[in-house]
Amino acid sequence: MSRRRKIYEGKAKILYEGPEPGTLIQYFKDDATAFNAEKRAVLDGKGVLNNRLSEYFMTRLAGIGIPTHFIKRLNMREQLVKQVEIIPLEVVVRNVAAGSIAKRFGITEGEALPRTLVEFYYKKDELGDPLVTEEHIAAFGWANPQEVEDMVGTALRVNDFLAGLFAGVGIRLVDFKIEFGRLYEGEMVRTVLADEISPDSCRLWDMETNEKLDKDRFRRDLGNVTEAYAEVATRLGIIKTSTDIAEVIDIRGERNGDK
Repeated sequence: MSRRRKIYEGKAKILYEGPEPGTLIQYFKDDATAFNAEKRAVLDGKGVLNNRLSEYFMTRLAGIGIPTHFIKRLNMREQLVKQVEIIPLEVVVRNVAAGSIAKRFGITEGEALPRTLVEFYYKKDELGDPLVTEEHIAAFGWANPQEVEDMVGTALRVNDFLAGLFAGVGIRLVDFKIEFGRLYEGEMVRTVLADEISPDSCRLWDMETNEKLDKDRFRRDLGNVTEAYAEVATRLGIIKTSTDIAEVIDIRGERNGDK
């Protein structure tokens, strides 16, 4: 890792230059943050699990024709991805009231929304990633109308697919956040799914008990965060036994992603 040039470091991932032009290596850290990084911790194995989970989701979504930046998983903590220009917006899809929307509108957490909602947030940590409208997006030139249409359409397709996938293993997809990038291919520019999809970016509740299987376990001091992520991976068949879980998390020897 020291031989590679670091391109960008975020709260949960690091991007390094890739082996070929137009590629990057995306490294998943064990760092956990919440409330605009006011709360921080290191959770052994979280990055390993998120790497595996995001690989799984990106691969399945590509299989139904959704373009993504993902190329392949390289090892326990790293992926090879296409280099894209990140659109400075977080796209949040909500099926059930939870988190900020429950507070904003005084809705009981867990109440199904009248319909699926798609929201945009401006990616700016120092401003708290404020909620924005399509009018703001157009006025400030963060994305053009076609890109907005592509993002909304793709977000709804992702929601339909993931909601069904999770329901099949007894998990309710409450909401999730995704990001998009511009992929330049000669004179063509495509809007593709980027970043990651994992329990860091989704709210996932057990359908029978409403037990939280996502980052809210960290936000709300519920404990067993990595174990909850492993439960999601186990239900989806990504890891199958307690031995597999130990190998995937590999707390003792695989902190640097070199295997």
